Amino acid sequence: MLERLHFIENKYEELSIKISDPSVMADQKEWQRLCKEHADLEAVVTKYREYKKVLEDIETAKEMLNEEEDKDMREMLQEEIRKLNEKEEAVKNELKIMLLPKDPNDDKNVFVEIRGGTGGEEAALFAADLFRMYTKYAEARRWKVEIMSSNETDIGGFKEIVFMIRGAGAYSRLKYESGVHRVQRVPDTEASGRIHTSASTVAVLPEVDDVDIEINPNDLRIDVYRSSGHGGQSVNTTDSAVRITHLPTGMVVTCQDEKSQLKNKEKALKILRARLYEKAEAERAASIAADRKSQVGSGDRSERIRTYNFPQGRVTDHRIGLTLYKLDSFMNGDMDEIIDSLIATDQAEKMQNMGNSDI
Repeated sequence: MLERLHFIENKYEELSIKISDPSVMADQKEWQRLCKEHADLEAVVTKYREYKKVLEDIETAKEMLNEEEDKDMREMLQEEIRKLNEKEEAVKNELKIMLLPKDPNDDKNVFVEIRGGTGGEEAALFAADLFRMYTKYAEARRWKVEIMSSNETDIGGFKEIVFMIRGAGAYSRLKYESGVHRVQRVPDTEASGRIHTSASTVAVLPEVDDVDIEINPNDLRIDVYRSSGHGGQSVNTTDSAVRITHLPTGMVVTCQDEKSQLKNKEKALKILRARLYEKAEAERAASIAADRKSQVGSGDRSERIRTYNFPQGRVTDHRIGLTLYKLDSFMNGDMDEIIDSLIATDQAEKMQNMGNSDI
């Protein structure tokens, strides 16, 4: 690992020289690519230099200890060495995490798809609650939310809602949300006060560029129709709603939230591209590592990942066995404690799979 860190530092220094070269700056596209590569390495290099400085400080303190005869000074140096050893271990662990293979999608915007599942109208209402929760979380992080398509019920729930969250690192934090979310509560529609259990499914897909997924126009069937709201009433008097069917896979995407047919088509194509990318990635991952599927990062939509128990005011993430008794604040977007724990567990699993190699 030291060799790898040394290589990264050399690469960083080479890039520092290149991006300051006027001849390189003349080619703006190449210069921007090199600047991004330079920026991506900076955090690792800074931490590696901190690690080397700690090792130097330990060596200096040990040399002083060997030469020191005064008892009080020796005790002070021994305490300093102890603290430096603790810092060395902490910085070393940070470096290990920083060197883990990075998900290339982590910095991307995301599409979030929520569908009401088991439980009928109550599941649709819970889907609306989840949409509000993710919206609140996005607002707290100053991310932007844009509804791509929705199918609303008569009493304010969602049979399905697809929305985009734009913001730095959105996928890195929300990718763990894919799966089945179960709710236990007394529905507003329940007269006898009995607790019901229902569920909604969440899928989180990274936004992908045209170059990531190429779609052959001949593989698409595009239908246009008049958009309508919940209950069937007409929303628009023109054929602005768009339904795109990807013939090779049978995937269907509909968008009707915009008044413009062109905008609905653009949104539908973005969602289709993200779904096709997810399908390709899932097939690739299954063929490479079917026997080493991560418990935390798999994003399996059929897996029950979390329970929201309203009578007891608790939320439980089943993948890491973490229960928090602050459901109200969690539903208002205060999700970081569970998300941070999921990230830490995922990193620990990856380090274990790498054999916990030492520096």
